[in-house]
Amino acid sequence: MAARLPDPDTHGVIAVRAMAVADVPAVAAIEKQAYPAVQAWSEGIFRDCLRVGYLCQVLEVDAELAGYGILSIAAGEAHLLNVCVAPGRQGRGLGRRLVEHFLDLADRYKAHTVYLEVRPSNTPARALYKSLGFRRIGVRKSYYPAAPGEPREDAIQLARDIA
Repeated sequence: MAARLPDPDTHGVIAVRAMAVADVPAVAAIEKQAYPAVQAWSEGIFRDCLRVGYLCQVLEVDAELAGYGILSIAAGEAHLLNVCVAPGRQGRGLGRRLVEHFLDLADRYKAHTVYLEVRPSNTPARALYKSLGFRRIGVRKSYYPAAPGEPREDAIQLARDIA
């Protein structure tokens, strides 16, 4: 069931719902807008996430796809694998709403901890995660792919316990 609520910042109605296979082309288009080609997930990766049963969700503003995320849950742990808001919609609190939605899902599925990785260069996301109670637990060296000749970027590992 989609969560629907009016949003004063976007001047629209926000809905978060399960991603469908039909959403994959639009999700992949947002991914390509948000990340360089070498880093963007392909349509096939999103389809695989749906196929294996990850919690794949999309966020809509006035029925227009504006963001998405993928959460994996196993053995009492949740891993936020991907979360993204369309570049033209960023800075309006939609990322916060989406991450809060995934925290609620993790709680409903009885996860004790939510984990994620974030680029050191992604300052807005790091600030968001900190404000939501995530703490740094480690670094994965050279985690993120890079264009040929460019250095790979580390990943900061974060975790948040579910109360």
